[in-house]
Amino acid sequence: MLDDLYKRDDITLDQQVALRRSATRLATEYDGVFGSETIERFLHSSYDEFADTSSLPNFLPLLAERFARQRLMALARVEGKANDGTPIVLFLCVHNAGRSQMALGFFEHHAAGRAVAWSGGSAPAAEVNPAAIAAMAERGIDISGEFPKPWTDEVVQAADVVITMGCGDACPIFPGKRYEDWVLDDPAGQDVAAVRPIRDEIERRVIQLLVAGLGIPVESAGATSS
Repeated sequence: MLDDLYKRDDITLDQQVALRRSATRLATEYDGVFGSETIERFLHSSYDEFADTSSLPNFLPLLAERFARQRLMALARVEGKANDGTPIVLFLCVHNAGRSQMALGFFEHHAAGRAVAWSGGSAPAAEVNPAAIAAMAERGIDISGEFPKPWTDEVVQAADVVITMGCGDACPIFPGKRYEDWVLDDPAGQDVAAVRPIRDEIERRVIQLLVAGLGIPVESAGATSS
């Protein structure tokens, strides 16, 4: 399947090499869980998700590998092949560029490895909102390495809690899944000053989710306050 991917005119030789290395790494990580065909299919489709919209073409193979790894982890959980009991929360908004990325940053900071968070969008942007990056940096949390990505069925199905933020009918609904809808202003097109109150409200809700929703104590609550 990767051979078909390489036949595309927009795949450079360097990208071909990088994708083959990605496939090898993923095959090693999921040895005994998924076969090479499944791994290559997920890597291929993950690459396609970013090929037309990414503002970082040189990093396409890396983005594809990271997204494929997340999707394979989700599929393994859905199929009962891997589940260590760690709760997974999925944050969804429209562009996966502002609200859901800030929520992901705060969640990872406060959960400190005791729970897993993913994020996605119904119509992913080309890059994370610079104002959101700057606002989070003020709290000592770096989300500049994140990237907007879509949600996929296996990722939603693997999550224990799905938090939606303004994606409305475009958000995926699966029966029996626990959902919460957070009504928040959209930081798109706003400056850092306007994003700060949105950021602070997101942190408050993330802490509440961890403590009251998942039973995870947050000893560092307020540690990121400026």
